[in-house]
Amino acid sequence: MNSTALVCTAVLGLLLFLLGLAISVVRTHDRTLTGPAPEPDRLLTKLVRAHGNTAEYAPFFAVLFLYLGSRNPTDWQLWCMVGATVCRVLLVIALLAWPTMSKPNPARAIGALGTYGFGVALCVALLTGH
Repeated sequence: MNSTALVCTAVLGLLLFLLGLAISVVRTHDRTLTGPAPEPDRLLTKLVRAHGNTAEYAPFFAVLFLYLGSRNPTDWQLWCMVGATVCRVLLVIALLAWPTMSKPNPARAIGALGTYGFGVALCVALLTGH
């Protein structure tokens, strides 16, 4: 198994579980049992969105990384794994660090576009066996 694939998978797993833990901590602190906070710019709302978005993409990326990583991946596939992981982390930072989710920001756009681009490239690698 390729170590880059393993590290990228571990980073996505940590991101997912740490966001879940952060939500639990904030919910306990704010005494909000379910759902996001009513205001779109509250930390709880941002955490819920970041966790949900991570949960949408991290599992499939993990499958791609681990499968391709077990088959002697090419350099460009490894760069795509690293790029996808960086973009996922960047998207979470962009959701949490910017004052509002109501307006676009460059980090969020780069994170989203990179997720799509690297994801498509890795799916093509899976389909073509290259």
